[in-house]
Amino acid sequence: MTAEISAKELGIDIEKGEGELFKWFLASFLFGKRIQQDIAAEAYRVIVDKHKRDTPRKLGNCSWQQIVDMLGEGHYVRYDESTADRLLKLCEKLNSEYGGKLERLHEMSESRKDLEKRLAEFEGVGPKTVEIFMREAKKVWG
Repeated sequence: MTAEISAKELGIDIEKGEGELFKWFLASFLFGKRIQQDIAAEAYRVIVDKHKRDTPRKLGNCSWQQIVDMLGEGHYVRYDESTADRLLKLCEKLNSEYGGKLERLHEMSESRKDLEKRLAEFEGVGPKTVEIFMREAKKVWG
């Protein structure tokens, strides 16, 4: 297994705030599955860099098939259909419950434990995804 891929390696500057936090959450979601990291990184680049789906609103406005196709472009094919479904649900929940902002989720959390619990409430986000996301998010959230 390769070394962990950092936000910086994907061109994400976590300290720039909300937009970058969402990009890292998306990347963490892709890395959190049982799939090679380089494939997850490529799928992230296809979604964000090539197709400019870099906000919960932009990604959430995609059709399920568009997301499956983008994941396929990135060779993220083993879980493409379930991942597309979960990404749409993730965007919907983030938009409806937190105004599309991870910062809002952070503000509403009473503690780090509460924050991690809220993150894990997104379908498809398990302990590994939370761990990956928090590895970088703690730089701005403490």
